[in-house]
Amino acid sequence: MLKHFTRIGASSLLAIFAALAVLWFAGAKADEPARALPLPLVDANAGNSLETAVFAGGCFWGVEGVFQHVNGVKRVEAGYSGGTRETANYPDVTTETTGHAEAVRITYDPKMVTYGQLLRIFFSVAHDPTQLNRQGPDSGPSYRSVIFYRDAEQKRVAQAYIAQLDKAHLFSARIVTQLDPLKAFYPAEAYHQDFLVRHPSNPYIVANDLPKIANLKRLLPEYYRDRAVTNPNAW
Repeated sequence: MLKHFTRIGASSLLAIFAALAVLWFAGAKADEPARALPLPLVDANAGNSLETAVFAGGCFWGVEGVFQHVNGVKRVEAGYSGGTRETANYPDVTTETTGHAEAVRITYDPKMVTYGQLLRIFFSVAHDPTQLNRQGPDSGPSYRSVIFYRDAEQKRVAQAYIAQLDKAHLFSARIVTQLDPLKAFYPAEAYHQDFLVRHPSNPYIVANDLPKIANLKRLLPEYYRDRAVTNPNAW
């Protein structure tokens, strides 16, 4: 997992990336290209209070970074879902034995952006939903694609949207995104919060995550805002 090398020198890190990229691309299928997917035909009812959504789709740095640039999003936190509190920490999760996925919790105003629209962004530009236990250069179950639904309505909307996309054959392979009930979300360590905002020149961020934000701006400009919302607990 290449993120472990973030604290070494840039030149050494780039050399590691080059070497591992050869191995990775030799055995991995190419990522699906980002695209502006259609709006969901089924969406959640917009309430009057803030709502939350929890998604996992690879390294949480990039997914967090995308949703920090979405109009109507009030806060995004990187964290872990799918396992227990005792092992909800980065050293344990990276062993790929805890059951957690690197996830983000999005707090949003449903009057400005709906749950279905967040799903549209998630599937369009935030990750590749056809990859099983892999996103970009990262592999393992902690990088799996998961929607952790909070209630029956979120489950209904997510199921309907996945079925809509699969029926339209918009991807070259079947969507493998899992739907799991949200049992808990454990915020990640402070150094993971707002990582993209605080480290935009990090080689991992430049190679893997800044293109996602560029795709959001290019493909779904109606959702994009230039200034990222940040987590007050991360600074």
